Amino acid sequence: MEPRFGRVLTAMISPFAADGSLDVDGAVTLARWLEEQGNDGLVLAGTTGESPTLTQDEQVDMISAVVEAVQIPVIAGAGSNDTRSAVRNAERCAEVGVAGILDVTPYYNRPSQAGLIEHFRTTAAATDLPVMLYDIPPRSGRKIDTDTILRLADEVDNIVAVKDAAGDVAETARLIAAVPDGFEVYSGEDCLTLSLLAVGAVGTVSVASHWCTPETVSMMAAFFGGDMAEAAAINRRLIPSYDFESGDLRPNPVPTKAMMKVLGLPGGDCRLPMGPEPEGLQDEARRVLVGLGRG
Repeated sequence: MEPRFGRVLTAMISPFAADGSLDVDGAVTLARWLEEQGNDGLVLAGTTGESPTLTQDEQVDMISAVVEAVQIPVIAGAGSNDTRSAVRNAERCAEVGVAGILDVTPYYNRPSQAGLIEHFRTTAAATDLPVMLYDIPPRSGRKIDTDTILRLADEVDNIVAVKDAAGDVAETARLIAAVPDGFEVYSGEDCLTLSLLAVGAVGTVSVASHWCTPETVSMMAAFFGGDMAEAAAINRRLIPSYDFESGDLRPNPVPTKAMMKVLGLPGGDCRLPMGPEPEGLQDEARRVLVGLGRG
């Protein structure tokens, strides 16, 4: 069975104009291009979308425009480290027709697991839409414990998935072995996608798919078609893309925005504090494309 949101979803950047304002038309152009490349869905206003620097009005305006522009599901990054704000954002995003809500672990304030349970329960209660938890401890400062995810999956009907960017394949395997039927795990870290598929993940919420959606789709087709050797071969070809997409000197989404410039697609520069783009990054982007067979 196909997962509810599809197998390959791009965690889309938020394009900005030269003056730093949100480029809504650019977001529409990029979303349509990603759809044409073969994405099953898009995730907007997540980490890669620079959600900490977007106002709630900007998030809703961009998400609304993209929902109208594409035929594939759009999942709205509507989380916050303020539960009241997350509730209002989820309500507003639901009003513009998104297919689901991405709810990130509250960041900076480091709540307890009990606090996380109440936060996610309260946010999910604000909408009838399916909710995908977003577990990303390197950025949030707090891991969603496996027992916490299992409790939420068991007790909250519309918490139906998790984007797993925790970087612990063994723990993800334990989670997948215990979740109720219908609860889906998506890779949130490109370099571990194939490993997570091997322990039961259903797909990926990807950054590198901004420029390598066809290869990612092919890897999924090979894996789920039983051709493990081909899936592994494609994954090896994608390693330079995984290495390119983030690093201490050029954190995500700085490299993706450099890649968009090379491809002639909307993106612009990141808002502070993410910038600036390091010298030579666009040359590196070109080398990544050449390695994928694109001149």
